[in-house]
Amino acid sequence: MSDRAKSASEGMKRIIRGMPILGGLVVRLYRSVRSRHAPPPPFSGSATYWEQRYLNGGNSGVGSYGKFARFKADVINQFVAQHGVKSVIEFGCGDGNQLELAKYPGYRGFDVSETAISLCRKRFAADHTKQFRLMSEYTGETADLALSLDVIFHLVEDDVFQAHIATLFNAADRYVIIYSSNADDNHGYEGTHVRHRKFTDWIATNVGLWKMMEQVTNQYPYRGDYREGSFADLYVYENTGGPGWRERVPGRAP
Repeated sequence: MSDRAKSASEGMKRIIRGMPILGGLVVRLYRSVRSRHAPPPPFSGSATYWEQRYLNGGNSGVGSYGKFARFKADVINQFVAQHGVKSVIEFGCGDGNQLELAKYPGYRGFDVSETAISLCRKRFAADHTKQFRLMSEYTGETADLALSLDVIFHLVEDDVFQAHIATLFNAADRYVIIYSSNADDNHGYEGTHVRHRKFTDWIATNVGLWKMMEQVTNQYPYRGDYREGSFADLYVYENTGGPGWRERVPGRAP
């Protein structure tokens, strides 16, 4: 802002402050409008972003609520029942709203956000079939089914994405289900907490002994409004490696 513009702005604020009652109201409105038009703070990393988001009262996003949550729950619950899944592990459990709809015999949820883990522990305090821990506390636990829901397109950093995929597949004894976009078009998302990836190609090249069983197309496809449609589908993978397959996969989780 130029010196002349700054002077005019300060002068206007002094005049407004001099108005009884109305002055304070207008000043607050002025600040509110300015804050809405201010550029967002620079992206400081996936883990930091999500901890700050939950700490400031944010939630896991529209994909974990309403019709999107119900769509995922219907598909995954049916899969769990049909395939005799006894245990589920999830990386990126978030605030637990999606989990409210789940029907899993046993569940472990991990997240990078300490605030999110605290929210989930309080939310499911009476449910002893569920456990929650920080990703930093993960020590190689496995389950029949490993989940990554609404996570991959938020992993902006390449090393974080690759570590997530390695951990996800090495934590799964039988199946992996991923809910994500699957394209490399990031126009308009540069510098944000979103990065779309053609993750199926990466998995095909770097993760052996697994095959994709099915892609379940979203019941509510994206048509320009993220509140009404999603760019994510469900991708179901099956382990074809048999016993001891982890020992034959480079970069396996500890």
